[in-house]
Amino acid sequence: MKNYELLTIFKPNLDTEEVDKIVSKLDELIVSFGGKVESSEKIGRKKLAYDIQNFRDGFFYTSILSLPADKVAEFRRQLRLNDSILRTMFMEAAEKVSA
Repeated sequence: MKNYELLTIFKPNLDTEEVDKIVSKLDELIVSFGGKVESSEKIGRKKLAYDIQNFRDGFFYTSILSLPADKVAEFRRQLRLNDSILRTMFMEAAEKVSA
């Protein structure tokens, strides 16, 4: 399993409880695919550099997760299908270099 970093921007018209519910559903989805969530951080509401779907800001949330390589495409598809998510950035996490 590889480690991945996921940045998710949620619509700003959601309240924090709704965002927490969606994040917990995403965590359950990761576990059902045989992965696990290493860490997650709620960054909070931030202004966007440009409008996305006529929204000027959004709730930012980052996660470090491990996922089997054959489940990545399906996980990305599930992220796109969620109407509460404005934008995601899903990338392979860089290995930490010890000097």
